[in-house]
Amino acid sequence: MRTARQRQQQLSKAERSAYRRQKRQSLTRAVTHIPLLALTEANADKVAQLDGLADEYQRVCQWYATHFCAQGVADRHTPLLIESTLSDKWHRCAVRRAAGIAQSWLSNRDRAWREYQEALAEYDAHPDEHAPDEPLPPGCRVRFQMAAGTQTVTSPDGTTRPYRTKPTWTEPSPPHLTSTVLLAENDVATLRPAEDTATFPFWLRVSTLTAGARIDLPVTLADYHLDQLAGHDIDGDVSLIRRENGWWLQLSYHDQPAATSDGASPAVGVDVGIASFLTTSLGDQYGSFHGKLAKRHQRDREQRRRKAKLRACLKKKGVTKLPSLTNQRLARHVRQEIKRAVKAFLRDYAGFQVAYEDLSVRTMRFKTRRMNAYLYASNLGHLPKQLAWGAKKRGVRLTAVNPAYTSQECPVCYHVSRANRPNQQTFCCGACGYTAHADGVGAGNILARLTDAELRDCPDTAAIKALLGRRHQAYSLSSALPAVQRPPRYPPRVHRAQVITRPRRGNINAISSRHCSHPNGECKISRWFW
Repeated sequence: MRTARQRQQQLSKAERSAYRRQKRQSLTRAVTHIPLLALTEANADKVAQLDGLADEYQRVCQWYATHFCAQGVADRHTPLLIESTLSDKWHRCAVRRAAGIAQSWLSNRDRAWREYQEALAEYDAHPDEHAPDEPLPPGCRVRFQMAAGTQTVTSPDGTTRPYRTKPTWTEPSPPHLTSTVLLAENDVATLRPAEDTATFPFWLRVSTLTAGARIDLPVTLADYHLDQLAGHDIDGDVSLIRRENGWWLQLSYHDQPAATSDGASPAVGVDVGIASFLTTSLGDQYGSFHGKLAKRHQRDREQRRRKAKLRACLKKKGVTKLPSLTNQRLARHVRQEIKRAVKAFLRDYAGFQVAYEDLSVRTMRFKTRRMNAYLYASNLGHLPKQLAWGAKKRGVRLTAVNPAYTSQECPVCYHVSRANRPNQQTFCCGACGYTAHADGVGAGNILARLTDAELRDCPDTAAIKALLGRRHQAYSLSSALPAVQRPPRYPPRVHRAQVITRPRRGNINAISSRHCSHPNGECKISRWFW
């Protein structure tokens, strides 16, 4: 195995440029869980030097991360601003890691600020739904639903009226580094094979705080580590991770997956959700949080309530070590189900280019605490990340689109309204009467935005809604819209649609409806949405 620097030294200038261009387009893979150094008496001196280096590295990295967040710019090439016992090369490594952390924090903050501005614009656009400034009459009861951003006022006569709550902005706290991770370049940490492989096959040479002094750390790679690194060059960047049971090493290398789809390949849109993790524009569904996962989540909530009562009792008695309320096992099972769903989808749609929604669950809230807990447990924000990683690993062309109003937009007349979704599975346009499965409509709208340049150029959700409004107005003028009775949100059961079996492979065999009604008494929910 050769490092990236050793490989580049044997290339010409043109070959080096091609290698760097290929490296930018490649996939970075990590080789993890490599035991580096055990806390034994024989290595006590090396452990002490490595711990001293880690403490100073952590201090410098924390300072630069806070500085970059305060300045609003994460510049990895900034001059060295503070005094440190680190060498200039180690100092530059700390700046590089701090810049990556600050860039992630700044991106999340900018996205949260845009979502706050959009929520504030939505609030200002409905002044008739604002809460009154004058005091309420005697006998009125107010119920605040902070997660949903509403408050419900109940009058003495029993009538209720919801009001919008003005959104507030909370400045996020700067990042605080808790785990010790040394991101080292090839200048300060070099992995090299040992001359005598009878003891240790590899040695890691690390620069310390003392100028010119280096320590050699023994490294043992397991068979699966060697199989993963076979035929690849080590990237040169290594990560030293300090945990309670000792130091661990993480290597990285670049892999160039073969492209399986391009811009000329057939396209498919993907909608993500809780009831169905992935729903395609062709009608297939993969994975669900319902069933066993939902039952586990219900048991987990009951267990957390019992633990919360126990924590309160122990806290009153002065106990410091309290039981945890988190359940890592449930989260791990949910992620496993998401991985299975993504793997099955990419296997069935090999050779397709994929359009998916760049979903943010930060501002997704329900009116009830139970549904918010359901949303949190479903790990919905992990779906786009896992889909992007799986597609990139297989060479699939993946394009993210703005998900604004994809679940409320009618694909026929472009009418946008929350009333178009009377329940989770039903889409019924209140303008033209188009009816279909709600997740399928969302996936179809995502696919349509893949080639819609006008929608892609919209800077925010307000511009998207204005453009869809103009398209709906143009459609209304060009064709006479039928008078359609808007379906109530939770009407009584009318009938079940006829079961239809699909001719091709998929998870959807039929679509049934209980909440869609039309003036002519016909229910069109059983029509497939392609």
